[in-house]
Amino acid sequence: MAEPLTIYGDPGSGNCLKVKWVAEHLGIPATWRDVDVPGGGTRRPDFLALNPAGRVPLVVFADGAVLSESNAIIICLAEGSALIPRAPFDRARMLQWMFWEQYSHEPYIAVRRYQLHYLKRSPDDLDPKLAERGGDALRLMERTLGPSAFLVGDALTLADVALVAYTRMAHEGGFDLADYPAIRAWIERVEIGLGIGPYATPA
Repeated sequence: MAEPLTIYGDPGSGNCLKVKWVAEHLGIPATWRDVDVPGGGTRRPDFLALNPAGRVPLVVFADGAVLSESNAIIICLAEGSALIPRAPFDRARMLQWMFWEQYSHEPYIAVRRYQLHYLKRSPDDLDPKLAERGGDALRLMERTLGPSAFLVGDALTLADVALVAYTRMAHEGGFDLADYPAIRAWIERVEIGLGIGPYATPA
């Protein structure tokens, strides 16, 4: 019998959790393999043999095919499901948000979180652009979600999965979500929709 989907990831990484959530939401059998990124797990020869880029998440399919990059993986897993809109324009809007997440959201909110929460650096030692551009990203989301239940209309899509991962952790990067009521309500809707429960800061 072929092995199920294997997900290599760090449980503290929003990018890795996206993949886990989508697999669970869609009922895709999967085995999770912890990779200790801060401890050098992605630089081990056995991991680099799977992904020479040395990054998680990484999935190995039952037939041995390997795929990396979180948003590429979740698109592959969700193809044909309700998480991807059927209408071409709505699908393009979903992809627009997913590209934006990796270019204009994750590099600021997730990076600032990593610096403060994991490396325990002082906010005064960080590049101020991380806070400025992270705030810009949250304000854009707040304006979008004021009149809309989800990022692409009234249904949960991969755009919401991609963006909720680090947005619900944003306080660990020094971003106060009390200032963003529409985002807070959206986070709750996405958590309920995915069945993942509210975020709890790891011990």
